Amino acid sequence: MRAVGSRCWLTLPFSTATTLRAILPAIVMLTGAQSATAAATFVVPPRDQAVVGYLEQVTTKYDDTLSDIARRYNVGFRELRLANPDVDAWLPGDDAQVLIPMRFILPRAPRKGIVLNLAEMRLYYYPEPRPGEPTTVITFPVSIGREGWSTPVGTARIVSKVAKPTWYPPKSVREEHAAEGDELPRAVPPGPDNPLGEFALRLSLPGYLLHGTNRPFGIGMEVTHGCIRLYPEDVEWLFEAVPVGTPVTIVDQSFKLGWQADMLYLEIHPPFSPDFAPRPVDMQPIVDALIWETRFRPEHRIDWERVTEMARRPSGAPMVVASLRNESPEPSPDDESTLQPDSF
Repeated sequence: MRAVGSRCWLTLPFSTATTLRAILPAIVMLTGAQSATAAATFVVPPRDQAVVGYLEQVTTKYDDTLSDIARRYNVGFRELRLANPDVDAWLPGDDAQVLIPMRFILPRAPRKGIVLNLAEMRLYYYPEPRPGEPTTVITFPVSIGREGWSTPVGTARIVSKVAKPTWYPPKSVREEHAAEGDELPRAVPPGPDNPLGEFALRLSLPGYLLHGTNRPFGIGMEVTHGCIRLYPEDVEWLFEAVPVGTPVTIVDQSFKLGWQADMLYLEIHPPFSPDFAPRPVDMQPIVDALIWETRFRPEHRIDWERVTEMARRPSGAPMVVASLRNESPEPSPDDESTLQPDSF
């Protein structure tokens, strides 16, 4: 059996047995018997709250690249690049300070199953909590479809899971590669040359998968033919943890608002650009949303200067843009008081 359309085709021999590991109700490092992922788990806040996570600052070693650091801390290359625009991506040097953007506003979507926000290239998984345990969310960076092969918005579910999938590149993909002098076979068996990696989860959207990769340095960018690509260790964890039938919600929210206590956070993701430079975004939808969000909170002051600067140079990092009038706004991420010490 194979998926139809012009996306990711594969064979479907797999075992339905899965292992749902216990999820700690705190920020933790997730580990398993056969895989280890640096993805963090956060306790899901109440419905009227939406901010989770923290900012962390780490120091580079002489041979580090941002790609190395992104994988080490389970963030995407683009989001790390946007958070550190003044750091050389390939030669940051010894003792450079790099901000790890691990604070997130949860997308406006059901807090159930898998939620994928295309604009931030990030997946959120809400496992069913055990009795007596809090609801948690685990988040992973992903790659999505590039221009002309966009990943669709909509709802779906996980219909099957495949270990060691065979890739059947569709005719359109073979023709694209042939035009570049790269002749693809009709079937690519499991192994190091297979772009699907070692594990794949098939969506009910025909032709679309969550899968691994043989090129992990591309995670967090628009580089696929429409499928959702993850780090090998992350997709292995999801393969074992996510049951068949899990709902999947795909949204495209370029900005998000969310409360944490009495502070309103704003997170803006710029359109993709090949040089990863932040591009200004249209402020009007953000202004309208801020006014609506604070309409019943006259005691809150919106920091329009910060909003303007965030729209001019969006970094993807959530920042406080409204707080009680007698409170000072949160300092910028450069202020060390906002950072969590490197604990990994």
